[in-house]
Amino acid sequence: MIPIRPIHLFFAFCPIILFCLGVSSPARSETAEETGLKIAQDSQDREKGFGNFTAQQTMVLRNKHGQESRRQLRVKVLEVSEDGDKSLFVFDEPRDVKGTALLIHAHRESADDQWLYLPALKRVKRISSSNQSGSFMGSEFAYEDLTPQAVEKFTYRYLHDEAYGDLTCTVSERFPVDKKSGYSRQVVWRDKDELRVWKVEYYDRKNSHLKTLTLENYAQYLDRYWRAGEMTMVNHLTGKSTVLTWTDFEFQTDLNDRDFTQTGLKRVR
Repeated sequence: MIPIRPIHLFFAFCPIILFCLGVSSPARSETAEETGLKIAQDSQDREKGFGNFTAQQTMVLRNKHGQESRRQLRVKVLEVSEDGDKSLFVFDEPRDVKGTALLIHAHRESADDQWLYLPALKRVKRISSSNQSGSFMGSEFAYEDLTPQAVEKFTYRYLHDEAYGDLTCTVSERFPVDKKSGYSRQVVWRDKDELRVWKVEYYDRKNSHLKTLTLENYAQYLDRYWRAGEMTMVNHLTGKSTVLTWTDFEFQTDLNDRDFTQTGLKRVR
């Protein structure tokens, strides 16, 4: 039998003694995965409560030779507190795409529902979950890029802090949970003060750097909600790019669920 020495008793009861004295052990540091998730969750929490908004959008498509085509859209977004938001994109110009509309019912934990109305065919086409990595109306934005990026649809890993212009940003990776996503991972730059997204790098299923999104000209609305005035998506494989310019934001309008129905797409004006 091994004798129990006083020094052994001290180490055995040390945690109990410290607890009784009110001395806590050092807190466990967060893992990179926990930190990445917390950053994403905090960013999403700041967006809660906006209600709805409308905006105008100019879409400029550029090919690798610099040739441009321009489109005008209207955008409506309705916040859904218990699920993903609802969004509606309606083309006004040019004439050959006028009346084309994309309706999105986003979901936090399941595949988003998306419908595209094509006035030339006078029919509504459902975008299947397997096709959401496809190009939206010939732009460098995929259908899945247009939907709100719900926290539950990714896993996360914080990488480091990094200077971005005059700002200090957190840099984190997020990995799509949906195996049908066109991306293997995305790298996101958010400033530490306001948690605004300034850059996203998209990697395809082969982990090649496919696209980069940069966001600029942020403005604040209702003294809380930040919106970028310009978004530029560059495709590094094709040399093409798409610039979205946002104007005329109006928050807390009279939008409701009836403005975001599949049957109402044909009546959108």
